[in-house]
Amino acid sequence: MNALDTALHLAASDIPPLPLRAGKVPFGNCPDCAHNACGGRPNMKTPGPCTCPRPCHAWAAATTDPTVLNSREWAPAWRAAAAVAYHPGGAGLTIVDCDNAEAIAWARATLPATRIVETTRGEHWIYQGVMRSVNGVRPGVDIKSLMAYARWLGPGIGAMAVLPDAVRTLAVKEPARAHRAPQRLSVPPRGGEGECRHRTPTYLDRGIAMAEQRITEARSAIHATVYRTFLAVLSTHGACGCLTDSHIARLFTAAQAKGESPRHCTDAWTNARTALGM
Repeated sequence: MNALDTALHLAASDIPPLPLRAGKVPFGNCPDCAHNACGGRPNMKTPGPCTCPRPCHAWAAATTDPTVLNSREWAPAWRAAAAVAYHPGGAGLTIVDCDNAEAIAWARATLPATRIVETTRGEHWIYQGVMRSVNGVRPGVDIKSLMAYARWLGPGIGAMAVLPDAVRTLAVKEPARAHRAPQRLSVPPRGGEGECRHRTPTYLDRGIAMAEQRITEARSAIHATVYRTFLAVLSTHGACGCLTDSHIARLFTAAQAKGESPRHCTDAWTNARTALGM
């Protein structure tokens, strides 16, 4: 099966492909971008300030539209393609890329079993679900999902599991420094209220889950949504000191899955606390 046929097969399965040239680098898939004339970054791994109607290279070029894949503009790339890649996030997937034997051993000891694809140096552990892509989450381990691409090396073996928290938390590279010590938010409970009602696990867990959902479902104004959500969580659950690092990490993970940086998460959390006088 040639590169284009492979791409069309993937697209029919709702997996958005793109062509790669030698060195696992994407093509510029239209005349304006063929030699990086659009101003994109030199290795074409990241969409640049392209003047085309839509980004035509890197992960942003991945598509399931057979008309685009079969277009005249893409034909030279498919003819010269050294490999086929795909956008995991666009397929609703996350890849834990284990690049050596030590990384594979860690995954086997730490992560739930899922579909595995062998690579030239290691293994891709593929989960159902999306999150922020991060390189170097631990030695020899990268996460590829949103705004990233991975080489297509076959469907792999094993049943695909749902993306676990053990993987999501790997993307939280910089926990909020403001609350690292003490382990709970240093805000005393309101006087005169007795046992804090927020300590009921169901009540608190429901609040955190709703906040995660609000961030995840945001389609625009992500910065503002994250800040407002942090503000709402703190106003409801922050005054009694019942929030733990694990709760906050869940919120940071949801925000980073939408493209927020660890630094922005920390700033938004700190600003929300300041706004509430905490």
